[in-house]
Amino acid sequence: MSDEDESPENTEDEKPNADSLADEVAAAVESASEEGADGEGGEDEALADEWAAAMEEAGETEGDDDEEDGVQPAPLEELEDEGVPKKQYDGAPELDVILDIPVSISMEVGNTQIPIRNLLQLNQGSVIELDRLAGEPLDVLVNGTLIAHGEVVMVNDKFGIRLTDVISQSERIQRLK
Repeated sequence: MSDEDESPENTEDEKPNADSLADEVAAAVESASEEGADGEGGEDEALADEWAAAMEEAGETEGDDDEEDGVQPAPLEELEDEGVPKKQYDGAPELDVILDIPVSISMEVGNTQIPIRNLLQLNQGSVIELDRLAGEPLDVLVNGTLIAHGEVVMVNDKFGIRLTDVISQSERIQRLK
């Protein structure tokens, strides 16, 4: 089948007629079914007939006014203010959903890296040197993410931490990168 069989022969000023398009499609399908004599010609003819019927339907409504076909715009209901106030959106996400999720908070005095050989030699009374100076603020971690710095305090014979510097959200995001 060549490209000439598939495309309608029109001048630039003429628009294709639905009937002529349907006839061309039917003729192209019929010639294709005759060329490939493998017994599938009946299916191709049925397909061509469906195309022809669809093209005729499209041709009948094409160019007609909507009012002549009885097509009218769908009526829309008027929107009314029901008086239910919406929550003001101030850019903050709705946090009520996650308020009861437990998180793990830990304080890190410091850290260091040692070889396994030295780790196996540790016993009671051994001292491990950390990378943090005495008096430096501790790191406050929530689920392993640094959120603040603080200092150790005693409250009713229990240790606590007083936050001295809270990391901003933008800094936390920068540390993740």
